[in-house]
Formats: sequence, structure tokens, C-alpha cells
Amino acid sequence: MKDIPVIILCGGKGFRLREFTEVMPKALVPIGNMPILMHVMKIYAHQGFRKFILCLGYKGEAIKQYFINHDWMSNDFLLKMGASKEIKHLSNNLHEFEIIFADTGLDTNTGERIKKIEKYIDTENFMVTYCDGVSNINLTALWNFHIKMGRIATLTGVQPITSFGFVETENGIAKSFREKPTLPGLVNGGFFVFNKRIFDFLNENSILENEPLRTLASTGQLAVYEHKDFWACMDTFKDVERLNGIWETGYMPLGYYQFKKAPWKIWE
Repeated sequence: MKDIPVIILCGGKGFRLREFTEVMPKALVPIGNMPILMHVMKIYAHQGFRKFILCLGYKGEAIKQYFINHDWMSNDFLLKMGASKEIKHLSNNLHEFEIIFADTGLDTNTGERIKKIEKYIDTENFMVTYCDGVSNINLTALWNFHIKMGRIATLTGVQPITSFGFVETENGIAKSFREKPTLPGLVNGGFFVFNKRIFDFLNENSILENEPLRTLASTGQLAVYEHKDFWACMDTFKDVERLNGIWETGYMPLGYYQFKKAPWKIWE
């Protein structure tokens, strides 16, 4: 899996997170002690996927700077100054990542961003995800499902949890009350596997979630891998607070789940 490219879409402006995105890209919004983007990359890396292509746009230079400085900012190190300057890392928090930083434009749609990095894809199939979704998904199982189904695209379907309680009534009397239940049906969880034929469905105006996926679905070329365990995305300030709370305590307010640790922290 180390040779399979993982495309991460991290060029959006994050309008619903203006509390943060006025000064940083959405991908660098912190969850615990590191940006949400690093959480996503560690989910993949722990399962053997270590080759990344970051589709940059809004404040992309900040993402480049974060990774260029990451090793010495995130680790203890010894610096020998003078004519023969030397840096020696003293801790093991080093990531064996291979990252392509691709500038895909400031106002580019998601499908167009993927189209722009076609030249970097040298495998028959590849992974795609967003920079703001975390899960304990089994990525090898997702990959094997895609290969087995033999379709152009595979998306991960997850069951969303509503932030509202449901009340069932009869003749004006409550018969049951369910606080924050799981909703029926599946939504796009953002963990994709694509065959390179996907590029035939993408152009300079493509929004991945609209015409390309709808066309593939209508022609039987979109498979759905159902993930029945933890998944969460970070769209709003409330989501940031919720994910930070789960990271710190293991407690998930929506659904009243309790974990020993953040469930997407599969690398420990």
C-alpha cells in the first residue's frame, strides 16, 4: 500500500469556520496537539498508505510551511552551531511521509482539483479524501472492496447522527423519545477509491459530489462501502469543539458514546 497515492483535498476556504479560517486554512485547524490534516494523514499512514498528494488552494503556503518545519517544531533536537551546522533529532516522532504539494487554485471545485493532479497518478487505482473527516475505517478493507467490485469509483457510506432528539407521538401524547439517534440511510463519508478512468468524468468545472458521482451512479459505476463504526467531520466551530472534546476525554456528546480514547486514534 505504500505506493498507492492518497489525494487529500485541502484547498477550500472553509467559510463555516471563519473563527479559524480568517488566519489559517481549514486543514490546519487544530484538534488536540496537531492540525486536522495530520490526523487524517496518520489514519492512512498507520494502515500503510504513506504517499500523499495535497491539493492546495486557500492559504496553501501555510500548509507547505507547516510540513517543512514539522520535524524540528514537533520534536526534541540537538543543534550544533558553527561552520559545520548539524541537527540531530532526539525523539521518534518523525513521519516517513512522501508528500506532493500541488497548487490547484484558489477558487477551484473539488473535481477540478483532482483533475489537475492527474499527471501525478501512476497507479491504476488511488485513494481520495477530504482534509476534515476522521474515522476508524479499515482502509485495506475499503481498498479490497473497490478492487472486488471492479467499478470506476467507490465511496464510503456512513450513517449520520442528528443533533436533535426525536419524539414519537400518538394523539398528542409522547410515546417515545430518542436523544440524538442515528438517521436512516447513508451519507458520503469522504473516503474514496478511484480507478484512473475517473479522470474522464472530470473537467475544469467539476464538483466531484455533483455531476461526476451522479453520472457514475446512474451507470452502475459507483460502489458503496458501508462503514458502520465511528465517523465524524469538521464543518463548523461546534464540530471543532466536539472533536477536541472527544480527543481529550473520549466522550462523544452526539449519541452519548464513551471511548477510552478518540476512536480515530488508531495509531496508538
